[in-house]
Amino acid sequence: MTSIRVVSFHTPFGELLLGSFQETLCLCDWRYRRMRTTVDARIQRGLNAAYKEGTSPVIEETIAQLKAYFLGERKTFDVPLLILGTDFQKRVWNALLAIPYGTTGTYSSLSAQVADATAIRAVAAANGANAISILVPCHRIVGSTGELVGYAGGLPAKRKLLQLEGAMPVMQDLFSMEAEA
Repeated sequence: MTSIRVVSFHTPFGELLLGSFQETLCLCDWRYRRMRTTVDARIQRGLNAAYKEGTSPVIEETIAQLKAYFLGERKTFDVPLLILGTDFQKRVWNALLAIPYGTTGTYSSLSAQVADATAIRAVAAANGANAISILVPCHRIVGSTGELVGYAGGLPAKRKLLQLEGAMPVMQDLFSMEAEA
């Protein structure tokens, strides 16, 4: 059986699990997300391969690009991606790739783009099943009034990613505001 190389990568926003298959990135996901076993099973079944601890050139390049992104030095990624899912999920994820750095979209606008405006729940489910976080920027999707909703890495990570990209104002910590008063 072929293998999917996987490594853990600690970021300023949480721990990611990175995976590569035949020199493409097939996994860049939050290690401790709720759907971890479901996502892992989908990838391994789709590639008829098992996870094996170890790195690869594409994983090393992904880590380098992510580090630059977290430092604010990179706005796009150019590692080869292998996106595994249903045709509908792939349409949603490809639409996410078109959302520019520093901007956000809503679930309803994404629904109108990939299906129809009434498919919000299906689009939200596909968005939540994304296994290539950050590079396929599901964090850029917000609620209809701009509120942060649902994110595999947790809402604090989503907020920090959007703040890093300048898509959300940096909110001063309440405790530090009280200390200044």
